[in-house]
Amino acid sequence: MIFESFSPEDTGKIGEEMARKATAGQVFCLYGDLGVGKTVFTQGFARGLGIEEPVSSPTFTIIQTYETGRLPFYHFDVYRIGDPEEMDEIGLDDYLFGDGVCLIEWADLIRELLPEQLTSIRIEKDVEKGFDYRKITIQEEES
Repeated sequence: MIFESFSPEDTGKIGEEMARKATAGQVFCLYGDLGVGKTVFTQGFARGLGIEEPVSSPTFTIIQTYETGRLPFYHFDVYRIGDPEEMDEIGLDDYLFGDGVCLIEWADLIRELLPEQLTSIRIEKDVEKGFDYRKITIQEEES
């Protein structure tokens, strides 16, 4: 599926709609360049799960956990991971195969550790269509 966003609000709403349909155990992999709107999408996703607390990117902590929504929400940013084996130290499998929903930014860096079934979300800019334009491609994957 391909969605077009013309504002940060649109991007957040797309994330919100996805989260409303999310089920326990789902893994979402979020891709896009720096500044493309991954955090805005994630904030909308959290709202869709009923999470009202502030959501920010866990760039330096690797994971932020939110337990106040209809499902636990595990937000990962693995941009700074040097070796995928570092993820064992935080108990990645407990999150991936737990009762919550995982959203992982820069997931390609740890792809070999992820389950076979996941949802890939790619956010891309196209400045010819406007400064705030984003193309959001959502695809179910199996490896």
